Amino acid sequence: MKQLSFTADAQQAGERLDKLLGTLAVDLSRSYLTQLIRDGQVTVCGRTQKSSYRVRENDVLVISVPEEQQADILPENIPLDILYEDADVLVVNKPKGMVVHPAPGHTEGTLVNAVLHHCGSSLSGINGVLRPGIVHRIDKDTTGSVLICKNDAAHRSIAAQLKTHSITRKYYAIVFGVIREDALTIQGRIGRDPKDRKKMAVVSAPAGKEAVTHVRVLERFRKFTYVECELETGRTHQIRVHMASAGHPLLGDAVYAGNRKTPFPGLKGQTLHAGVLGFRHPSSGEYIETRCALPPYFEELLQKLRAEGPASDRRELSQKPDGRMDSRKRS
Repeated sequence: MKQLSFTADAQQAGERLDKLLGTLAVDLSRSYLTQLIRDGQVTVCGRTQKSSYRVRENDVLVISVPEEQQADILPENIPLDILYEDADVLVVNKPKGMVVHPAPGHTEGTLVNAVLHHCGSSLSGINGVLRPGIVHRIDKDTTGSVLICKNDAAHRSIAAQLKTHSITRKYYAIVFGVIREDALTIQGRIGRDPKDRKKMAVVSAPAGKEAVTHVRVLERFRKFTYVECELETGRTHQIRVHMASAGHPLLGDAVYAGNRKTPFPGLKGQTLHAGVLGFRHPSSGEYIETRCALPPYFEELLQKLRAEGPASDRRELSQKPDGRMDSRKRS
């Protein structure tokens, strides 16, 4: 049993217990916190209270979080689109609609299930049984490159590169609106949306974590722009949140595009593709870069947008992701 403890200050006095805990225990969902309160796992100065209890200054709030029951994650013979593989790492092209790693109540059909079948026991164990080999992830409806570590030494190496922002990660997206600048950098701390704990948002300091996204325009259409987004940092939903904050949410993004509706029936999820992934090899130190071609649905959308006609100041795209694997050294 893990316990989290907080002491309410003067500004928090008068808040409902469930609402206040939602802002304090950011890693727990509001519904889960409500259930913990009902189950008597939350105390205020040593006594259980209802969700509607109004917190007082200096109240000590203690949340007792039960240990998760780890489910057995079984290998599944799901085909993998392999971009690169050796004894230390595996880079795969994740399809749209596939979850990267299992979660309680969702233990089948994930990338981890497929990787377990392909690699057997040769996966790093640093992130536990639910995330073997997983050192980073992309969203369910985002396609493209995911790096898997086959041993703990490789995992530590890649994790260190992620921490120092030395890994190359370029994504390709179609966003609402015509971006006039050829290139821009979006900076803004990203944290939980205080109005909706299931979403992320650009928040003021000291909340959230610093995030930087470099955006380059590839092609302009009448109502949309095709862009390359290079991550300097890697926060949850970073590109989706940053582009929405700039007034250019991703086409198809049901979470961050607000009331903007897609003009393309059948499009599910954000139009976002992890096209370029570059890293220092954990053993050799050589720079490896994989390039992952756009999925068919993405290419079809681009063709439809081109057929509708360009923006008045359209710039022909100078580069797009193609090919399978490009291994090169970087000095």
